[in-house]
Amino acid sequence: MKGFFRLITGAILVSSILVGSVGASTLEDVKEKGYIRCGVSTGLPGFAMPDDKGDWTGLDADTCRAVAAAVLGDADKVRYTPLTAESRFEALQSGKIDVLASNATWTLDRDTSMGLHFAGVNYYDGQGFMVKKKLGVRSALELNGAKVCVQQGTTSEMNLRDYFMMHRMECRAVTSKTPKASVDAYEQGQCDVLTSDQAQLYALRSKLKNPEDSKVLPEVISKEPLGPYVREGDDNWFDIVRWSLFVMINAEEMGITSLNVDNVKQTARDPLVRRLLGLEDGAGKGLGLDKDWSYRIIKLVGNYGESFDRNLGIHSSLKIKRGLNAPWKDGGILYAPPVR
Repeated sequence: MKGFFRLITGAILVSSILVGSVGASTLEDVKEKGYIRCGVSTGLPGFAMPDDKGDWTGLDADTCRAVAAAVLGDADKVRYTPLTAESRFEALQSGKIDVLASNATWTLDRDTSMGLHFAGVNYYDGQGFMVKKKLGVRSALELNGAKVCVQQGTTSEMNLRDYFMMHRMECRAVTSKTPKASVDAYEQGQCDVLTSDQAQLYALRSKLKNPEDSKVLPEVISKEPLGPYVREGDDNWFDIVRWSLFVMINAEEMGITSLNVDNVKQTARDPLVRRLLGLEDGAGKGLGLDKDWSYRIIKLVGNYGESFDRNLGIHSSLKIKRGLNAPWKDGGILYAPPVR
């Protein structure tokens, strides 16, 4: 009986640690601090990377900026914490950050047993392989016996093992703690192959001294839905983060941008558009926010397409095509529930 009591007490203690002091007060905590603490990667072009001025930019950074715009009225009221793949979830669990936006894949284990909630997909990806062209490799099926650079604490480690086992091949994993360390090891010849999510591969390829000497192989070996995480125990904060992302996706679908949102707001007659911009009784009350929360996201951060284009797409150095991350009306699978 005493052992049972200790077990229950321990479970309660673990639960308390995971939820921390959050309870149902993350929104109030953020308002009191005056900024959002956003956990990001240690630096990945297109997703989260400090520019020459030290300002963080990227798709993940914009996810946190959207929440700041909604909650605090200023998209720049974000403090970024660079985290390795191994430390990022602990930082969220322990309350060191309010949102985690660091190319983290949505998985069963992470969503059900870590005291965390996945708030929504901001990028659909899949794992691939990058090799030096001089090796003459045309397919991942030709990589038997290769040394493969992979980042520790990621789904890529598990996927790498599973892929080689399934195809009865062998490899030697060369692990690193950060994306930069992985690409450095690849460039120094410590491995023959670099594996990661495909978008990351194109981003890391851009950091090589001679990017054109490497290529990404055609195989995509996994599903990697990426997006922000929050702690369990605060449904209101979960809803705010989730719907901040959904506003950006819906705005693109409706053709509302940071440049035309003021004109649309003045002339809108479509009920869906009016609800999205807070002109009708909308979701602001249910989130504990004012009626202009969604308007501020679009005005200060832009819609999803604007964020994608400047960070990953045609207006970036990466030039990644929309692919699966195009709106569902344009042949992609990007889709958000309606604001009503």
